[in-house]
Amino acid sequence: MAVSGAVKGARGTDAAVEAMCPYRLVIEHVTSRWGVLVLIQLLDRPHRFSELRRAVSGYGRGVSEKMLTQTLQTLERDGMVHRDARPVIPPRVDYSLTELGREAAEQVRALALWTEKRMDAVEEAREAYDTRRGADAS
Repeated sequence: MAVSGAVKGARGTDAAVEAMCPYRLVIEHVTSRWGVLVLIQLLDRPHRFSELRRAVSGYGRGVSEKMLTQTLQTLERDGMVHRDARPVIPPRVDYSLTELGREAAEQVRALALWTEKRMDAVEEAREAYDTRRGADAS
């Protein structure tokens, strides 16, 4: 089933949608606001929770502890992130990408780099659209 057909035809609860289109939720997880930033950040190296939170928050408004925890758990469940908890005092937990997560992160980073590279064209398109819309409203 093609992605567009599956997403277009998906209706109902999350469980029903996931059963009909299991990759839809994975796409949402990988491309979520914090999912993108976590994956890109973990491409360089493993991070502890607090340093990952600081790094991800450096892209704008900070991520809450709860939201980062949820994002990491979701990505771990999907097989993208590995959580390494070491029984030392104080406890140490490192997060890294799995092979699957590395593949996803490289794709997401490519999209992010493309967006950065083409931002001028996007801004021009927005201005042209706004000008047309303003002229239509008159």
